[in-house]
Amino acid sequence: MRVLLTGASGFLGRHVLDSLRRQGIETVMLGRRRATDSDFADFIEADLLSTQDPAEWIRQARASHLLHLAWFAEHGEYWTSPLNQRWVEATTCLVDAFCVGGGQQVVVAGTCAEYDWAEGNCREEGTALNPATVYGKAKDAARRLAMDVCARHQLPCAWGRVFIPFGAGENVQRLIPSLIAAFRGTRAAFGVNARAYRDFLHASDVAAGFLALLQSGASGAYNISSGQPVQLCDLVCELARLLEADPRPVLELAAERPGEPPLLVGENLKLKALGWAPALSLEQGLSQTLRDARP
Repeated sequence: MRVLLTGASGFLGRHVLDSLRRQGIETVMLGRRRATDSDFADFIEADLLSTQDPAEWIRQARASHLLHLAWFAEHGEYWTSPLNQRWVEATTCLVDAFCVGGGQQVVVAGTCAEYDWAEGNCREEGTALNPATVYGKAKDAARRLAMDVCARHQLPCAWGRVFIPFGAGENVQRLIPSLIAAFRGTRAAFGVNARAYRDFLHASDVAAGFLALLQSGASGAYNISSGQPVQLCDLVCELARLLEADPRPVLELAAERPGEPPLLVGENLKLKALGWAPALSLEQGLSQTLRDARP
């Protein structure tokens, strides 16, 4: 197996790259810049949003498997950015070139935002796909097109819908890094939707999920999720306990937020059937994140 990896320098990409390295899997990165700690991997400099034909990149890579993680992910902007549409086109062109170039397996990163969040408990085969955001709609469109391309070339295509990852390298403005900063006194306390339930999964387990899809030759949509709903007030209290901090300044500001679903959790039975299971509990994942984020 030789894996062509996009998005290696991103939050999840760094964890995927580490998993590939630890398993001794030949890897070639495709992107605008080389990821850190990636001396074991080859690198092809490329702008996936350019008009360049990706066929030459595929020829240079000589990869058997494609793991496509790259997408516009600027915090607070990606939900509505017009760049989402350009990534639909770039994803489709890359997958098509990979199929034409003799690739054997395609795995692409999707999102829980493709689902209708009103249903709360998301199952690959039963929950409606009714994305409410530009980002979710673009990802769903990319999935349909990528799978159509792969079906035409008779290649397996697995689509991994990621729920709420956390861990080293996460944007500091996201929930868990923001809570850590609040409890360490480096930012003001803020309120959360304390009664809501969410599905958190450490980024190393997300990476392992993508590798399970690659190594199994899977095809179809798979949730990459913990399968365990966690109430946000419990998350706040657990982080505060680990940091020996008082959770009350955050919990006293807690309030329901209009438009946010009370429950968002992904069933992960399909992925587990491939032999995958989370290695870290929520407590273990938070502890690891705190060790990685020591000031």
